[in-house]
Amino acid sequence: MTNETDDSASRDVSRRGLFKQVGAAGAAALAGTPLAAGNLAMAQEPAPPEHASLIATPQLEARETFTAAEADILEAIVARLIPSDENGPGAAEARAAYYIDRALAGPLRSSRELYAANLAATDAYALSTKGAGFARLAATDQDAVLTDMEKNVATGFSPNAAAFFNVVRAHTIQGTFCDPYYGGNANFIGWNMIRYPGIRMAVGADEQRLKAPLAVHKSAYDDAMFTMKGGDHGHRP
Repeated sequence: MTNETDDSASRDVSRRGLFKQVGAAGAAALAGTPLAAGNLAMAQEPAPPEHASLIATPQLEARETFTAAEADILEAIVARLIPSDENGPGAAEARAAYYIDRALAGPLRSSRELYAANLAATDAYALSTKGAGFARLAATDQDAVLTDMEKNVATGFSPNAAAFFNVVRAHTIQGTFCDPYYGGNANFIGWNMIRYPGIRMAVGADEQRLKAPLAVHKSAYDDAMFTMKGGDHGHRP
């Protein structure tokens, strides 16, 4: 950022700003079906830097929903909404965009056209105001575009820029902190970020005496008592 105004704008879409909305109960999406946009809760502080080592290996893979161009724009957006920083990896490493891609082929399919129209609008607005497509911009310019979207200043969106910003932010949070069953939270990056200790059926006396239980890196659906029955609730990556 080049000045105080830019710094303030960046903070509007920063990791810490998002933590005010997601939090320990952002783990409400951890073991369940994807949340509706806006169903967010208060957050704890980010996890210590040691979790930065838990970064998913980038993979080349076919998308279920997005075109290559759409995927590039979305990957760039989620990387700025919950960025990697000194506290550890962020939404890109947690594969939040991959979660969104899969969910749009399933429980979030009603949002597919919203994404198609507004990812294109994001790129067009970035090109008209910053001189390049969104994925090609520097991080500070990407933050400026996202801030314009959040403040509903950006044009060309349907129904408007703020509505799309809120949807993609909510889905990014879901993809970062969901149960890994749904394709996000790779290597439990999201759970480590908010110090969520993981699914467990019981907590013994020794763990109860600890300030925080030891982490259990396990999907709820790894346990036989939790199974998907009926409906299209999601599927393993």
